[in-house]
Amino acid sequence: MLKLERKNIRQLSKDELETYFEEMGEKKFRAKQVYEWLWARQAQRFEDMTNLSKELRGRLAEHFTLPALTSDLTQHSADGTLKSRFRTVDGHLVEGVLIPTDERKTACVSSQIGCSLSCKFCATGYMDRKRNLEFDEIYDEVVLINQQSEKVYGKKLTNIVFMGMGEPLLNYKNVLKAIEMISSPEGLGMSPRRITVSTAGVAKMIRQLGDDKVRFKLALSLHAANDAKRHEIMPINDSNDIKSLIEALNYFYQQTGNEITFEYILFKDFNDSLQDAAELVRIYRQVPADLINIIEYNPIDLASFEKPEEDKVMQFMQYLEKHRVNVRLRRSRGKDIDAACGQLANKDGH
Repeated sequence: MLKLERKNIRQLSKDELETYFEEMGEKKFRAKQVYEWLWARQAQRFEDMTNLSKELRGRLAEHFTLPALTSDLTQHSADGTLKSRFRTVDGHLVEGVLIPTDERKTACVSSQIGCSLSCKFCATGYMDRKRNLEFDEIYDEVVLINQQSEKVYGKKLTNIVFMGMGEPLLNYKNVLKAIEMISSPEGLGMSPRRITVSTAGVAKMIRQLGDDKVRFKLALSLHAANDAKRHEIMPINDSNDIKSLIEALNYFYQQTGNEITFEYILFKDFNDSLQDAAELVRIYRQVPADLINIIEYNPIDLASFEKPEEDKVMQFMQYLEKHRVNVRLRRSRGKDIDAACGQLANKDGH
């Protein structure tokens, strides 16, 4: 007799679970109990579901899989940042970061194993994209980083940013489903207003976010204020130029009213002149953006970019401020363990 392939139980909706239990001749409320174990109580194994009979747990294990992400390695930075390497059931590795500040505990999560965008300044961009993360794997990242935050800092996560490995909008369905479960009262119950999805700029999918009336914030990784320079460091600009991104962001805002930020990494002698600042102001004025985050560049082995001198950074910031741009300098965290922006590449740290 052919052995039926077992299905990942977390891919079932609550209704589908109810149908399954009814067909088994079990009471309907069992579905609610199991659903609660899977999401709100974050069970990683069927054995953990202690209010079910041993027999029922055995039958679930026979019919379904529960492929939870596991922690493989954690590195501690001198500044309190923690970088974790997680292992998927099929043996892939993916990284997530816990960034603690006095008032916030932020999880930086990945959406893909590797990345297909090849941005020239980012370590993940030099890796191949192996596959998308499933929505339950993304959920597990948040669960594991939240447990870490509670254990190390005695506080739950306050914020989540999709700024780890991969391009979230190229794994659209799984990212949206993960956020739905993270913000559901039946899941982690986090406010979507505390979640930011960062994109290298996929105009069509930014519009789709607007159509789907999402409630989370959006960040655009701009990193250059004209097409020629952006094309040089971000090949995605070929098919998603700045004009198309400005139009998409405006559409997103009209549909949702959600906060938009620009991310802009400063590279020495590339995009750090006052002329670049002036072009950045022009873009900022065309979009209802709340903020421009100026980000310190974190050098990686594979690229020759450098960070500008401190006075050059200050001149750039002052120019933006003088032109009434709401701007913030984001200092890097976790550089000593390759956990900072653009450094995630599954390095061992040995």
